[in-house]
Amino acid sequence: MTHHPAFARDKVALITGGAAGIGFALAKRFAEMGLKLVLVDNRADTLRSAVTALTRTEVMTAVVDVSDRVALQELREQVNARFGGIDVLVNNAGIEPSSDALGPLDKWQNVMGVNLWGIIHGCQVFVPDMIARARPGLVINTGSKQGITAPPGNPAYNVSKAALKTYTEALEHQLRNVNGPRINAHLLIPGFVFTELTAGDRAEKPAGAWTPDQTAAFALQSVKRGDFYILCPDNDVDRELDEKRMVWAMGDIIENRPPLSRWHEDWTAVYDAYIAQGDMPRSPDR
Repeated sequence: MTHHPAFARDKVALITGGAAGIGFALAKRFAEMGLKLVLVDNRADTLRSAVTALTRTEVMTAVVDVSDRVALQELREQVNARFGGIDVLVNNAGIEPSSDALGPLDKWQNVMGVNLWGIIHGCQVFVPDMIARARPGLVINTGSKQGITAPPGNPAYNVSKAALKTYTEALEHQLRNVNGPRINAHLLIPGFVFTELTAGDRAEKPAGAWTPDQTAAFALQSVKRGDFYILCPDNDVDRELDEKRMVWAMGDIIENRPPLSRWHEDWTAVYDAYIAQGDMPRSPDR
C-alpha cells in the first residue's frame, strides 16, 4: 500500500491515543502491513477492547498519561526491552475540553499538557533512540486545522495545536539535517472526523464527517507521496475551501485586518464574497 521503508513486516509502531479513533484506525492498518504495535492510552478498558480486534500481529499495551514525561521514559525502557526500539511514532493522543481566553487555568494546563507537551515528550523520549538505531523511521504528529485558522470558541485547544504545528515543522527541519537513514516527520491535519472527541451526544456519524478509517487511509497515502502537511478533507470541506480559509487567516496579518476577521461583523460579508469568488480583498491603505 505504501512504500515507506518503516512500513514493513516486523517493524514496530508506537501510537499514543491508540485505543480508539484515528489512532486505532492507524493501528489496524499497521497490523495489516505486519508491523508490531505498542498501543498507548490512558484508559485500560478501551485498550483491552482494542487488543481483541488486533489479532494479526503482536501488540504491547501501556496505560500512560502522555503529559507525564517520566511515565513515557519508563515506557521507552519497556519497549526497548521487548522490541529493541520503535520505527514509527504516532503522537495522536489529544483532548478538547471547552476553554476561554481568561481561564480557568487548570483547563489550559490540562490541554497543553496532553496536546502539546505530550507530543514534545513523545518525540524527545523516543526519537533520539530512533536516530541512534540508524534505521529509516517515521513520526506522525496529529494536529488540527484549528491550529491554523483558529476559530473562536476553544482557544486552549487552538493554541496547543498551533504550537504543535510549529514544533513539528522544526522537528522535520532538524531531522532532515541528521546524517544517516532518513527519519521523516509529518503533521496530520484531520478534517471533521467522527470520533469520541467530536461525537458529543451524537450516536451516529454526521453526513459531513469522515470516519477514522477514511482519515487513516488518506494519511498513509499522503505519507507515500512524501507530504509533510497531511491536510485531510471531509464530506463537507474539500482542499480548495481549506486553502481559502488558510489564506484568509494569513491575510489578517498581511492586510492588517482585525484578528479572526472571518468571524468579525465588519468582515463577514467580505469573507463570504472571497470564498465565493476567490479574490482576496486588499486593505485601502495598501
